[in-house]
Amino acid sequence: MKKIIQILGMRWSFAVLLVLAQLMLLQTGYAQDSTAVAAPEARPKLKPVKNTFPSTWLIDNQSVMVSQKGTFEMDIQHRFGTVSKGYDDFWGFFAPSNIRLGVIYAPIKNLNVGLGITKSNMLWDLNAKYAIFRQTKGLYPVSLTFYANAAFDSRKDADGSIFKYPTQRGSFFNQLIVARKINEKLSIQVAVSISHQNSVSGYYTKNDSTGQEVFKEMKFNHLAVSLGGRYKLTEVTSFIFNYDQPLTKHATNNPHPNVSFGFEFNTSNHSFQLFAGNYTLLNPQRNNLYNTNNPFGYTAADGTKVPGGQFVIGFNITRLWNW
Repeated sequence: MKKIIQILGMRWSFAVLLVLAQLMLLQTGYAQDSTAVAAPEARPKLKPVKNTFPSTWLIDNQSVMVSQKGTFEMDIQHRFGTVSKGYDDFWGFFAPSNIRLGVIYAPIKNLNVGLGITKSNMLWDLNAKYAIFRQTKGLYPVSLTFYANAAFDSRKDADGSIFKYPTQRGSFFNQLIVARKINEKLSIQVAVSISHQNSVSGYYTKNDSTGQEVFKEMKFNHLAVSLGGRYKLTEVTSFIFNYDQPLTKHATNNPHPNVSFGFEFNTSNHSFQLFAGNYTLLNPQRNNLYNTNNPFGYTAADGTKVPGGQFVIGFNITRLWNW
């Protein structure tokens, strides 16, 4: 059954990509046919839709937006502990937290490149985001952006107890993001991603049929989908939400989905997002592969009731400079 679910998930992801490709070809062909008979001076100047999302971030995920050429961005991301202990650690505010500091620059049109470091595992990441095309009336019905992230775990490991080889410190993330600005208030985006870990985790367990010990481990690659959006409440305030669903089923350590929602406050050069969610690791591949915070309760294989509601409070601060 798990194999069937994984195959269906992969086929669904590929189907989405094929549909997107067909949309792009159809829209491009339509635009060419409609302008072939018109004189150059009669052709309308097509302009991409602006401000599908005001920030490059949508809670724990990248938004479809890419900053204008020459824009420098600084990011501060913070996640408190889970709220499950209540007053004991003041609903997670006094619990151990995770922080990421990052910078992003747009050297050319439609391209962002960035660098960041995260407190957890002292994780360095290099990232890039490219706008393949943008929603344009009469040409493209949606925006399509590609995002990639490569991370390196820089924790000290003098005795080799964590990593046997330096390559085991690496992990990678690739994502295709599709978005549409429905109207002046509502924007929606959907993304398909694949995460890769160079070193898998697992444990030994007894085989039910033979009684022999076997090693159960995670897979190296992990597929996931996400759905997010923004609804403007005022000119500077929006309600934002995001949902991340893992597709790949592992032999062990299956990650939980992420449910996040909150508010975004914007000025011309600042964005502040305050929200609740389940992701805490501040790196897309680690969030998708290793999220242990469960938003929903469930019953384990042995009949144990596992409670949900493992949310954290978090915020993102973004500051832009244009040169």
